[in-house]
Amino acid sequence: MSKYNSSSNGQQDETDYFPEGFVQLQNPHIELMDQDILYHLALGSESHDLIEMFGDIKFVCMGGTPKRVEQFANYIMEEIGHKLPTGTTLQDISKFSYRYSMYKVGPVLSISHGMGIPSVGILLNEVVKLMHHARVQDPIFFRIGTSGGIGVEGGTVILSEEAVNEDLEPCYELSVLGKKVRRPAKLDKKLLRELKSLHHKEDPYETVTGKTMCTLDFYEGQGRLDGAFCHFTETEKMEYLQKLKQEGIVNIEMESLAFAAMTHAAGIRSAIVCVSIVDRLKGDQIHTPKEVLDEWQMRPQQLVARYIKRYLQMKGRISFDKTCGAFSCGGFCSIGIENGMCKEICQKAG
Repeated sequence: MSKYNSSSNGQQDETDYFPEGFVQLQNPHIELMDQDILYHLALGSESHDLIEMFGDIKFVCMGGTPKRVEQFANYIMEEIGHKLPTGTTLQDISKFSYRYSMYKVGPVLSISHGMGIPSVGILLNEVVKLMHHARVQDPIFFRIGTSGGIGVEGGTVILSEEAVNEDLEPCYELSVLGKKVRRPAKLDKKLLRELKSLHHKEDPYETVTGKTMCTLDFYEGQGRLDGAFCHFTETEKMEYLQKLKQEGIVNIEMESLAFAAMTHAAGIRSAIVCVSIVDRLKGDQIHTPKEVLDEWQMRPQQLVARYIKRYLQMKGRISFDKTCGAFSCGGFCSIGIENGMCKEICQKAG
């Protein structure tokens, strides 16, 4: 495993990780506790055998709602061919926390994070601790969600290059003991490139990259005219959105800043994959029919599933047959010539 090193200015490079790949906590108090209770996950370091339960995790996939992560859990189970024991069904591991939902499908955790920075921040604290207690090595975190596009049509998949705050700074600010603590909000660039390469030419939508602005509010904070409170004009709104577009902002949502900063601080590779459900330059409210929205929301899931499936195939954790069908080679033939992936897979398949 590679060592986790810091540069001279104290910032961690994108390819640096903690020793041996295990997730390390930046809190010396945890090791002094008799038990670390992960309250919002309904788990504990002594009440549960976390290594047995979660030690094989490689991917942590987060979405806003319990329904969405349950849907993803069932989808990824089918995609990677994971089989549950006879007579069993997927179970919400954190059901009795009454806060979040969590499903485990082999090496994949699918967890709801709620809406906004406070909710995703609470969850990430406990999930990072879960990874530590379970002795998980080099996990990869994904946020899979929806967002408002800036000059981006509805249905477009957006890969975040970086997360920025309302001042367009890639920085997460938190008040700790009455003092402001600022942490860089960084995402893994190599992971971003790998995800972008998995967009298929046949996909009936675009996949774009750009900056994501994270706000603390859905209405005024995002320049909407349709909230209960609004003291600006449509002209002022449009000038603001056009400024964001000029600065490279392609979408707005409410979780990316904390997600990027906390995973980076923990030495965890992470990426944010969202779909635009409205172009904010054309309106504020969402008029798209529900069945269309449901299909759009599957698009980020499909892209992340392609990555997970490819990883497991290359590691030999998914069996190959001797055809080049969608399951045996993951449907990557459209990019196989470019990166040699399908050639390597098909050679392994014989």
